[in-house]
Amino acid sequence: MARILIIDDEPKLGILLAGTLEDAGYTAEAETDPTIAIAKLKKQVYDLVLTDLKMEPVDGLAVLEAAALSHPEMPVVMMTAHGSTATAVAAMKAGAVDYLTKPVDLDEVTLLVNRLLEKKRVLQRVEQLAEDFDRRVYDDYVGESPTVRQLFTFVSKVAKTDTTVLLLGESGTGKEILARAIHQQSKRAQMPFIATNCASLSETLLESELFGHEKGAFTGAVRQKAGRFEVAEGGTLFLDEIGEISPGFQAQLLRALEEKEITRVGSTDTIKTNVRIIAATNRDLQKIVAEGTFREDLFFRLSVFPIKVPPLRDRRDDIPILTAHFLKKLNYTHGKLGKTLLNRLTAYHWPGNVRELRNVLERAVILADGGPIREEMLGFLAPTSTPKPTAPDLSGGLEQTEKQLIEDALSRAGGNKSKAADILKITRRVLYTKLKKYGLK
Repeated sequence: MARILIIDDEPKLGILLAGTLEDAGYTAEAETDPTIAIAKLKKQVYDLVLTDLKMEPVDGLAVLEAAALSHPEMPVVMMTAHGSTATAVAAMKAGAVDYLTKPVDLDEVTLLVNRLLEKKRVLQRVEQLAEDFDRRVYDDYVGESPTVRQLFTFVSKVAKTDTTVLLLGESGTGKEILARAIHQQSKRAQMPFIATNCASLSETLLESELFGHEKGAFTGAVRQKAGRFEVAEGGTLFLDEIGEISPGFQAQLLRALEEKEITRVGSTDTIKTNVRIIAATNRDLQKIVAEGTFREDLFFRLSVFPIKVPPLRDRRDDIPILTAHFLKKLNYTHGKLGKTLLNRLTAYHWPGNVRELRNVLERAVILADGGPIREEMLGFLAPTSTPKPTAPDLSGGLEQTEKQLIEDALSRAGGNKSKAADILKITRRVLYTKLKKYGLK
């Protein structure tokens, strides 16, 4: 039930207004001394204040100022003598939401209060929905650092367009979350969002996945299949790890993007497409363009609106916020972590970025087994310095040595395949091939 404070040095009017508003379903209290009313405003929250302008020892403007200082969102209505419109306008410029002229019409008072409180409820609901929407849209991408706020600004602005977006950042930084956020804030939000990891598929399979194929187009093609361009029709197609696609397929993808049409494998018919493209990569595309392994024209087609997604080590101020967010999602019931533990997390270099932080906290919660997280539960964090490499054991032959090197790289990278590929100085595509060859995950 909404609470209303009425301030007027005429006791009878205050009682009359309070009774009228209580009959309308509100809780109302009348105060004749404006200094006492100001003291109440500093201690209590009201949904609306109705105050006279001309009072002693302080006037309604002093009440208005006190309300604004204590609770800026609290609406204040000013009551003025008949013919003092100029004074009422001045009061509204000072922050009053509306005014009433005396002698007041009780029905007019009730209507005004109803309207203002309904407007307040609507605004609060809109703010809550916006907050809920932001949480839903950005999922695990939370933070309050200037870098993150700027990132959200870029996402919100480009989401309103159909512009192609290129997300640049290390693995585990949340590029797919941001891609989904762009989609969900766009006019295509009700249509499909289809994600494809380009690094996990060979050139032939990637062509079939994206463009589709006809029955009998190749061994195993037992039926016609629509590609992801078709499945995403009207929506968004997210091409993750775009830097890993082969030079041969780059030309086909470029044509599909430029002509907005595809051809299924095994067919000669073209299919028109209407999809928004968001691409992502953890590689330096400009560098591999210079090296000649990525087409420059495709790079320019994809990088219409590039967004750099920062690694976690470059926004360490967000680590306490992210930690609290993940612990809440993991149903951790012991509140925030202590300063020592947060310092430990903040000091770490996080090669696996936000994904690694979440995994660390999930493991710590499991080890805590319903109790509070202790520092030794974070002891598995790798040291910030790179360990000195040891000579590989060559006794098992070339294949065994290669398998051992891959396992060691994955261990050093905390399971992060992109990081492991960087350590091994190979592409993610080559790494995926070798993981399959040796039965590694």
